[in-house]
Amino acid sequence: MNQNNQIIMNFSSPPSLDDLNVIASGQLELMPDELSEHIEELAVQIEDMPDEATEAEMELDDPYELMGQYKSGKQISPGVEKKSANDDDVLVLYRRPILDLWCETGEDLTSIVRDVMIEEIASQYNYSEEDIEEMASRHYQGML
Repeated sequence: MNQNNQIIMNFSSPPSLDDLNVIASGQLELMPDELSEHIEELAVQIEDMPDEATEAEMELDDPYELMGQYKSGKQISPGVEKKSANDDDVLVLYRRPILDLWCETGEDLTSIVRDVMIEEIASQYNYSEEDIEEMASRHYQGML
């Protein structure tokens, strides 16, 4: 991506739900090729925090430990591996935990959002931790 096409966001107040939605939507278009083939119909939703039902379901000790969650809409038959997202699938990103990590690390916010997205999507499609790390590393380097 050349310098002229980049959106530079400088924040004097915490990025809003809409700000993160802009970042996530842009990053969805730039996912590594091996993930792109799975996510043509994937929607992205930004929420402030996981709700109580999600906290209970995932047995979270601290809601700040969950930055994203891939929610698969339509279930398919047991034993059948899902090959791609359908229009009921949603990638939920949690704004407050992401911003908390951003403040703690000082890393680029877009990079954090991208890494959370890669982790959640790749985990949904059963990529190994090594594959996920490689995709995030390779993709990160490709963005600079």
